[in-house]
Amino acid sequence: MNWIRENRAVAAIVGVLGVGILAFLAFGVFGIHTEFFDDEVAEEGPVFDSGAASDIPSDVVDEAMTEEMNDFMETNDTPIEVATEEPMPPAVDEAEAAGVVVTQFEGVFGPRSHPGEGVAKVLNDGTEQRFLRFEDFATDNGPDLNVYLTTADAGADADEFGVSGQFVDLGDLKGNIGEQNYEIPVDVDLEQFDTVVIWCVRFGVAFAAADLAPAA
Repeated sequence: MNWIRENRAVAAIVGVLGVGILAFLAFGVFGIHTEFFDDEVAEEGPVFDSGAASDIPSDVVDEAMTEEMNDFMETNDTPIEVATEEPMPPAVDEAEAAGVVVTQFEGVFGPRSHPGEGVAKVLNDGTEQRFLRFEDFATDNGPDLNVYLTTADAGADADEFGVSGQFVDLGDLKGNIGEQNYEIPVDVDLEQFDTVVIWCVRFGVAFAAADLAPAA
């Protein structure tokens, strides 16, 4: 006690340095600050290389615009139907022709070491390209969170998620809240890698997970 009284300035400096070191470890190394801040995202549906999109807005044509278009056609003698002798093209599958985006697989997020909610969907446009999309998604924030596709089920032990060769890393989690998209490599077999896991790389724990199943 006597030493502290006689060296108050030194003790104060040591105390400040100690607090600084603890703050560095908590925020800089372990990323504890991410627990207090949400990263919210709101991505639109993915656009495929084919041009197909899952959320293409339709043009709204009200009654007044319809009347204006009809008046223009009538004034300019624009025919409503045009006769042609050209042969009709062969019939094709409507979905394939339109590049319709469909949901191939889907699952519901549940909690693991942290709360988890929302829906995971695998979207496809009829080509090899696929996207994993999160909708109404939410979990806690954390350090080094990545999106994994794994062979282990959502209820498996945590040490089964990071086994070499048993997971595909789709990259960093874009946000712990909101809609987001991740492209799936074409060589990934979703019959095998059929679980989505929000994985904390730094601490080796699963935040949330969803088992994927063929969409109805």
